[in-house]
Amino acid sequence: MKRLVAVLLFAAMMMDAAAQKAAGHPGKEYHVSVNGNDANDGSSARPFKTIMAAANMALPGDVITVHAGVYREQVTPPRGGSDEKERIVYTAAKGEKVEIKGSEIIKGWKKLTNDTWEVKLPNSFFGKFNPFKELISGDWFWPTPKERKYHRGAVYLNGDWLMEAASPGEVMNTADKKNLLWWGEVDTATTTLRAQFKDADPNRETVEINVRPTIFYPDQPFVNFITVSGFIMQHAATNWAPPTAEQMGLIGTHWSRGWIIENNTVQYSKCVGISLGKYGDEFDNRDTESALGYVGTIKRALAFGWNKGTVGGHVVRNNHIAYCEQAGIVGSMGCSFSTVTGNTIHDIHVRKLFTGAEMAAIKFHGAIDVQISGNNIYRSCLGIWLDWMAQGAQIKSNLMHENEMDIFIEVCHGPTLVSNNILLSRQNVTLNSSGVAFAHNLFSGVVDAIVYDGRLTPYQLPHATYMANLHDNPSGDVQFINNLFVNGADVSKYSNALLPVVFKGNVYAKGVVRAIGFKGEKSKGEMNDSAYQRLKKYKVQQAIETDAVVSNDADTGVVLVQKGGNAFLEISMNKDWLLQKRRNVTTATLTKAVIPGLPFENTDGSALSIDTDYLGHKRNTSNPSPGPFEISKGAKQSIKVW
Repeated sequence: MKRLVAVLLFAAMMMDAAAQKAAGHPGKEYHVSVNGNDANDGSSARPFKTIMAAANMALPGDVITVHAGVYREQVTPPRGGSDEKERIVYTAAKGEKVEIKGSEIIKGWKKLTNDTWEVKLPNSFFGKFNPFKELISGDWFWPTPKERKYHRGAVYLNGDWLMEAASPGEVMNTADKKNLLWWGEVDTATTTLRAQFKDADPNRETVEINVRPTIFYPDQPFVNFITVSGFIMQHAATNWAPPTAEQMGLIGTHWSRGWIIENNTVQYSKCVGISLGKYGDEFDNRDTESALGYVGTIKRALAFGWNKGTVGGHVVRNNHIAYCEQAGIVGSMGCSFSTVTGNTIHDIHVRKLFTGAEMAAIKFHGAIDVQISGNNIYRSCLGIWLDWMAQGAQIKSNLMHENEMDIFIEVCHGPTLVSNNILLSRQNVTLNSSGVAFAHNLFSGVVDAIVYDGRLTPYQLPHATYMANLHDNPSGDVQFINNLFVNGADVSKYSNALLPVVFKGNVYAKGVVRAIGFKGEKSKGEMNDSAYQRLKKYKVQQAIETDAVVSNDADTGVVLVQKGGNAFLEISMNKDWLLQKRRNVTTATLTKAVIPGLPFENTDGSALSIDTDYLGHKRNTSNPSPGPFEISKGAKQSIKVW
């Protein structure tokens, strides 16, 4: 019944939008100012005071311009636009600093002992949602230790957050200035907060606490074609966002289509910054924490409108995303057909308050025809994690460094393209997937291979969400073409696999461990008795390498240098690498992904050609350079990469 109501609601919204368009709604601009009044008409002369007042008025084609100031509110857009041309646009006024916060300033702190202060608030202060009472929970959420309780609240001192203490006694200790703590207790009438403030009086500083679960998030699915641009959005008491339940972010699309989230700062979300994720239903976090359970989730999502014309197709670009303890950007299926480009994402799950299976700068399930390009991802537990159904996904021209791992592609069957990336972390890649092509990347760390994963996971019809079949996950069916391996990179785990592995046109600089003769033990993914039986049908195959250049005496000296907000890659190139002829990487030169039997092509179905490099320069397609840059000179260079 809930599903039927949602579908009928979506149909009604579309008919309403069509009626407005037919009536010739001209498109209005509403203004919002901290000095306005919600009884005004929203004109530039008589602006609203809250963004929500403007949201309640806006129709497809309208623009909401928000002027300088701090807005402490939760925006719940009641409707979206009708199509790409008739959007509802929320934008910060040009050149003005606009902050939207899920927190409130708290005064009245009293000092207890050492560096610990206390404040008592009536529960009525929080209304219906008290984040210091609500626990973080959900599928694949693992408290550390298991019995510990984590709350959705947070305390902030001058914009930066304190961490929740493990016990009421811990917060009473002398403070460590680098790790200030808070503790909360909620009874029937009062919320008591204790917090450490080292060498600071909280009544004279800016001390804020979470009071809202989100900043910008529809309370229903299918609120389409919204643009959110130019805001600073921070301090949200988000819950854990697994792929099997409703995924709420500080800002989120809530199972909608065609959003543009651009030029924003999104930071300090307890769990997730931006969500392109799943809707909620009665099955959320109920008997779904398994491969079989997620297959059921996918089937229900298909029945609830998961297709290219209804869900996904978002653009997330040029945002600064940081300080989230689960993920910078998350999305289960609702991320499909989207583009994520030009973002800076850092400090994701670095505090490690809790753990689970969903933490990364970008964590997508069902990244069908998703393009992740031109992002700078660093100081995160994991850079890009594509988990299930990354069919047609492209990871290209990203800069990744200082992560615990740059890329993890899990139980996917391809085709998935990874091209023109600069991978500088100690662990570059882990795969328990097949159908992946690595072309023109710079590898400086370990490439790990999981020999077999027994889970039966889907592959789709071409450029669609509809499941064609389920398949287990043998290693191999991986192509390494025209890459540059430096700084002791190690690709030896791909000396052999259960499906073919091809190396062609790669360059190996000094200290690199090639894919030759690996005899160690490889790890396995999830296994059961049936999986061990299926594993027996596979035979280990040796990798095949051609057209390699092995430069054991060539020290490329790769170093990333930060200067004035820019990043420069220092690298020594060698024009002799071009003496080995290479082919341009195209749909025709790449073999099809084995399990789905599909070619590598662009997300719109057109033929693929990697004819530009990381910087957007044209490649010499008759003999392209190895790695992410076309080589113009053989010398030490400093290349601006961000």
